[in-house]
Amino acid sequence: MYKQLIPCIYLYKGNAVKDFNDKTILDTNPVALAKYYSDNNADELIVYDLSEGDAEHEEALDIIKDICAEAEIPVIGAGNVHRMEDIKKLLYAGCKKAALNYSKEGNIEITAEVSKKFGKDKIVACITEPGEIIENEALIEAYVDELILVKEKGIKDAIMISRFPMIVSVPEVSLDKILELLSRDNICGISGYAINENAKELLAIKSLCQSNGISVNTFEAKIAWEEFKLNSDGHVTVVVQDYKTDEVLMVAYMNEEAYNMTIKTGKMTYYSRSRDELWIKGDTSGHYQYVKSLTADCDKDTILAKVSQIGAACHTGSHSCFFNEIMAKDYEETNPIKVFEQVYEVIQDRKIHPKDGSYTNYLFDKGLDKILKKLGEEATEIVIAAKNPNRNEVKYEISDFLYHMMVLMVEKNISWEEITTELARR
Repeated sequence: MYKQLIPCIYLYKGNAVKDFNDKTILDTNPVALAKYYSDNNADELIVYDLSEGDAEHEEALDIIKDICAEAEIPVIGAGNVHRMEDIKKLLYAGCKKAALNYSKEGNIEITAEVSKKFGKDKIVACITEPGEIIENEALIEAYVDELILVKEKGIKDAIMISRFPMIVSVPEVSLDKILELLSRDNICGISGYAINENAKELLAIKSLCQSNGISVNTFEAKIAWEEFKLNSDGHVTVVVQDYKTDEVLMVAYMNEEAYNMTIKTGKMTYYSRSRDELWIKGDTSGHYQYVKSLTADCDKDTILAKVSQIGAACHTGSHSCFFNEIMAKDYEETNPIKVFEQVYEVIQDRKIHPKDGSYTNYLFDKGLDKILKKLGEEATEIVIAAKNPNRNEVKYEISDFLYHMMVLMVEKNISWEEITTELARR
C-alpha cells in the first residue's frame, strides 16, 4: 500500500557495523540505534546477523529480541539461517518476518517447509543476483512474501525481470534516484546506506515522495483545525496517555501551529501559555512523546493523544503529572492487565524479599522442577474441572494455574509486557 524507507543494522559481535564487508563499528549500542531509526519515522528495520559461531549467534538473537521490543516498528531478521529452527528463533525473538539467503542452496530447499509452518507472510528471500529470481520464480510465488535485493549492482536487471515486490539496498544516491526507484511498481521499499545515512531526513524524504505522487506512510489529519471548538484563548485541550498502559501522563494545549507541527513531525508539540510560544515536548529534556494516535472527543474541543513516552512526562521527574492524591476510596482493581501486573509484582517481591511461611517462597526454594510439577498439576485440574457442570470450578482452577504460571514467569524473568506483546504480534 505504501512505499517504505527501511534502515538496516549489520550486527557483528554485539555492535552495529558499516556493512557486510566492512566491519567498522558505527554504533556500540544497536538497540539504541534501532530506537533512533524508529523515532525518525522509519517504516521497518532490517537486522542482518553477521555473527560467527553458535555462541555469537545466540548473543545476536538476544540483541535482536531487545531491538524488536524497543524499536516500535516491524523488524525483518536476516542472516545465519541454516534450518527451520533458525527461522523460528528469529520470529520468536519478535521479528515480523525472517529472511532466507537465496545464495545458499540449503535456504532455498527449506523455503516451502518454513512457509507452510509459519505462513508465507512471514518469509522474505534475500537475493544477491537477479538470476536467482528467475531460477526460483515458482517457489517465490508460492512461498515468499517479498524479496530483498542486497546488492545494488543488480537493481536494474532485477527491476526488469521481477514481478515480485522487492526491497532494494542502495548506496549513497541522489533524492532523484530514490524517487525514481520508488516510482517503480515492483519496488516496495528502499534500504541500505542511502537510508541509514539520511535517517534524520526520512520525514522530509517522505514529504518529497508525496509531492511526486508516491504513496508513503505519513501522518495525515482527518480533522482540520477549523473543525475544532476552541476555548476563549483559541486553544484545544490535549489529554496525553501512555499508549501501552493507558496511564494519563499530562494535560497541555495546542494552537493551530502546534497541531499542524504535531501532524507533520509525529512528535507532540504544544503551545505554552506561560511562555507564549510553541514547545516540542522533549526538546530540552530529551523526554519526547511520539504520536501513536490522536482522537477528538464528541464536541471536538479536546484531543486524546496516545503516545510513546520517552522518560518522564512530568517536569518533576515523575512518569505522570498525576500523583497528588486528593481523596481515595478502597476498591478492588478489576482491570485484567493491572491485576496481573499487581500479582506478578507481589510474586517478584517475594523472590527478592523472602517471607517466612510464604507458599511462593516455598516454590522458589524448591526450584524449577517443583514449579513445573505444580503447573502441570494445575493444568490437569483445569481439564478435570471443565468436565463438570459447575463453571466456578473452572474459574478457580484457572486462577490457580495463572498464579503458578506467574511464579514460573518470575523464575524465568519473563514480564507480562513480553507476553502481551507476543500475543499482539500473533
